[in-house]
Amino acid sequence: MASTMEILVSLLPLLTIAVLMVGFYWPATRAMPVAWLVAIAAGVVGWGMNGTWIAAATINGFITAANILYIVFGAILLLYTLKQTGAFDAINAGFASVSEDRRVQVVLLVFLMGSFIEGAAGFGTPAAIVGPLLVGLGFPPLAAVVIALTGNLMAITFGAVGTPLIIGMIDIFESVDTITADVVANGPYASIAAWVADIAVWAAGYHVIVGIGLPFIGVAMMTRFFGEERSIKPALEVLPLTLFAWAAFSVPYFLTAWFLGPEFPGLLGAMVGLVVVVGALQAGFFHPDEEWDFGPEAAWPDHWVGDIEPGETTSDDGAIAADGGAVQSSVPTASMPLWKAWTPYVLVAALLVVTRAFDPVNAFVTMDVFTITWSGLPFTGDSILGTGLTNDFALLYLPGAVFVAVHLLTIPLHGMDGADIKAAWTETIEKVAPAVVALLFAVATVQIMLQSGAATGTDSMLIVLSEGMANVAGGVYPFFAAYVGAFGAFLAGSNTVSDILFGTFQYGVAEQIGTPRTIMLGAQAVGGAIGNLIAVHNVVAALAVVGLVGEEGRVIRLELIPLVYYGTATGLLALLFSYVLFPGVF
Repeated sequence: MASTMEILVSLLPLLTIAVLMVGFYWPATRAMPVAWLVAIAAGVVGWGMNGTWIAAATINGFITAANILYIVFGAILLLYTLKQTGAFDAINAGFASVSEDRRVQVVLLVFLMGSFIEGAAGFGTPAAIVGPLLVGLGFPPLAAVVIALTGNLMAITFGAVGTPLIIGMIDIFESVDTITADVVANGPYASIAAWVADIAVWAAGYHVIVGIGLPFIGVAMMTRFFGEERSIKPALEVLPLTLFAWAAFSVPYFLTAWFLGPEFPGLLGAMVGLVVVVGALQAGFFHPDEEWDFGPEAAWPDHWVGDIEPGETTSDDGAIAADGGAVQSSVPTASMPLWKAWTPYVLVAALLVVTRAFDPVNAFVTMDVFTITWSGLPFTGDSILGTGLTNDFALLYLPGAVFVAVHLLTIPLHGMDGADIKAAWTETIEKVAPAVVALLFAVATVQIMLQSGAATGTDSMLIVLSEGMANVAGGVYPFFAAYVGAFGAFLAGSNTVSDILFGTFQYGVAEQIGTPRTIMLGAQAVGGAIGNLIAVHNVVAALAVVGLVGEEGRVIRLELIPLVYYGTATGLLALLFSYVLFPGVF
């Protein structure tokens, strides 16, 4: 059993992140390198790690971070490519023309379109894109941010084509020999990847059950806090629509998780849901009897509106038009046909399926010649610095390759010129650059904590923390699993990093208290999603693009409502699944 001193030393890197980012509002780009240094100190003082193991763990973390950044870069590149070509204006105009009722627009643009953007790009892009769109349609900017942050929770667990689970769990678990051995020896799985695919199904199951109220919550928060009558009654009038939208999204979402794995649920669930719900609305179903709108703008509190008035078109950094005036735009307009605007994302979905589901193509993109392994570099041995740690970078198999390929196909398809291409790449680099340092050192920190045990032949820092938590919480811990995942995302602003930080921790606690590991990790994956609601830099970014920086406190207080609902409901399900319904699951 770990001593109190070992537990305290193990906590130091995580406490450093919490204190610097939450207490002092440091950005992750500053806090994560400091946490890495603290992890090194904890490894040396508390575990006796030598320089070779620290360097190897850091290199291993950097390689994993490079995998994440490759996916993120490709996803953001395609997103900004479509913004440059006008495809996004066409997509938005199509949705805005379906209904002028604000409640219907929330269901379409926040729950469904926001989930699609999350499934395609992740990285906090839904709120940054949907928020300004809502403002352009006439929503109060504060309402736009609150609603945009709330709506896409079900897709966040799977992020940009499965990144949180593929990188945050598969890559991390594969680097821990004891977990790999346990899963293969004691579970019905041939590999970590097969096990994480099962975790994805459980996570989707939690979301389908708890998420039944998600579209309604988004509408209800709008009518209760920003409506003229300050009531949820107008939201109840569109309850049939919110339930239909949930079902239209959830059925393909869960089936995709079951049959295709963690890469596609958010993307395909949203695509199918959008087609079904828009089709139903255009056929005359689910329209409310009376159109609902906000009260007169003159009656809005000052803190609802900042530098940008509703109806203004904003640039990517949230500034007003270049001449300083308001560019009026009640509904987006675009000349590109919808089929052409959607084609790049259809190609993404098709290529992802083909490269994963068709064996000849899969064999080609996973060939050794297209995979950079540590042992394949000219100055290395069979493992990283002789420690036994290995890692690789699958150049063609990682989803980043699909996004870059579709970007290249979109250039002639949408008639992009050199200036458009340059602008898309420039905006992408500007968006991704701040995440490089944060991700490199966040993953390196976790790797040091993970490998501290392997370096010295003892339990690692995270195993020690797991034992301590198991002793404190005991058998009721599954209730808190989602909240722990949420705390990780709150600290780091990323579901992927939350899974990296706490995936092995949750595994260790489940092992200690004798509950199913798979169910616990499913709750972690859900928790990592809900923590994004209150992640400080996500909130700041969403406020910045609508000209409301400084209102973070108001937003976070309101976002605690869906967070507590989702965390508590998931916790109760985790207890029910673990002890009553499925105690025999691995």
